[in-house]
Amino acid sequence: MTNCKTFKKFDPSRVPSPCFVVDEVAVENNLRVLQHVQQASGAKVLLALKAFSMFSMAPLFNRYLSGTCASGLYEARLGASEFAGAVHTFCAAYKKDDLQEILQISDHVLFNSLSQWLRFQPLVEQAREQRPELHFGLRINPLHSEGATPIYDPCAPGSRLGIPKSEFAGQDLDGISGLHFHTLCEQDFAPLDRTLAAVEAQFGEQLHNMQWVNFGGGHHITRAGYPLDALIKRIVEFQEKYAVQVYLEPGEAAVLHSGVLVAEVLDLSYNQMALAILDTSATCHMPDTLEMPYRADIFAAGEPGEKAFNYRLGGQTCLAGDVMGDYSFDQQLQIGQRLVFDDMAHYTMVKTTMFNGIPLPSIAIWNSATDELRLVREFEYNDFKQRLS
Repeated sequence: MTNCKTFKKFDPSRVPSPCFVVDEVAVENNLRVLQHVQQASGAKVLLALKAFSMFSMAPLFNRYLSGTCASGLYEARLGASEFAGAVHTFCAAYKKDDLQEILQISDHVLFNSLSQWLRFQPLVEQAREQRPELHFGLRINPLHSEGATPIYDPCAPGSRLGIPKSEFAGQDLDGISGLHFHTLCEQDFAPLDRTLAAVEAQFGEQLHNMQWVNFGGGHHITRAGYPLDALIKRIVEFQEKYAVQVYLEPGEAAVLHSGVLVAEVLDLSYNQMALAILDTSATCHMPDTLEMPYRADIFAAGEPGEKAFNYRLGGQTCLAGDVMGDYSFDQQLQIGQRLVFDDMAHYTMVKTTMFNGIPLPSIAIWNSATDELRLVREFEYNDFKQRLS
C-alpha cells in the first residue's frame, strides 16, 4: 500500500540519489488538521523537532503551529533561531552549561527528575529574575504503558523517563507551573484517553495546582480515521476541569505521508536468492527499520512471492544486517533503476549517520500541485570529515 499518494506522479530521476523528497502540499494538509485541533479545542500544538527538523520548511510550519519542542540544547537553538513561536525544552538530564543557555532561549523548561530541579535552583532563580515569563515543568510517568515496542515505551518498568507518583510525596512544587507526560507512539485517541484516566487518577492533586499540561507526542492526529472530534472534546473537558492550558507535541503527525526516499540499484547478485545493493542504507538512512523493526514500503513493490521477481535489498555498509528486507517486483530490477521508499519524512533525516563514510541523502522539497522542485541540501566529503578529528 502506498501512503504518500501524491508521489505516484513524481519522477525520481529528477533528484540525485539517494535523496529525501518532501511534498510541501502534503505537509500543509497535515498542518491544517493540526491547526483545526488548536482552534477547536484551545490547545496549543508544537512541532516535535526530534521527529522532523527540516528548518527550510519553517515558514510553512510557522503559519500553522504555536512553536516547537526540543530534546536538548541544539534542538532548542534550532527552534529559537529558525522557527517562530514558543520553544519547549525537555531533556532526560541537563549539563549545567547547556541548561544555562537553554534557560535563555526556551519558554518552557521541563525537568525529568526532582533531583535536577532542586540541584539547579540557583540557575532557575537567576533565569526567573531575568525572564519572569519563563515556565518550569516536570515530566511525570503514570506507569501506564500503551506502547507495543519496548524501545519506544517510556512507561516500561524501570523507565528513566518521567517521575512516578511515589516520588512526589512530601515534595514542595513551588515554582513548577506545569506537568508533561508522553506515553504514546504512532497511536490513536483511545490510548490517549486511557493515559489521561491514569494521569488524573494518580496526579489529580497536582493537576489542580498547575497552569498547563503537556500531553506529549505520539498522537497520529493526521492519520485517516483519527477521531478528531473525540480528541477535541477530551481536551476541552480537561482544560475546563483543571483550568489549564493543554499542549500537544506531534512530530510524525506533522509530516505523515508527506515524504519519500529515492534510491538507486547499484549491483545485482545471487546467494541462494536474488540480491540487490542500493546506494542507500537501512543502518545509516532509515535506522528505525532496524530498531522497531519494520519493513519500509517501496512504490510498485510487493511482499515476497506476491509478484514475479523476488529480491533481498541491502545497503553499501559492511554491517551484515544492513538490509531493508525482501521484496517482489513485476519486472527484473536493473542496475541504475530508481526505487522509492514510502513515508520517509519523519524520524529519518534526524537520525541519519555517516557510518562507513556513506554519504547522507540529499534533501529536496517538491510541490505536488505546481510540480516545482527545489534541492535544498546536498552533502559532501567535508560533512563527513568535519564530524571527525
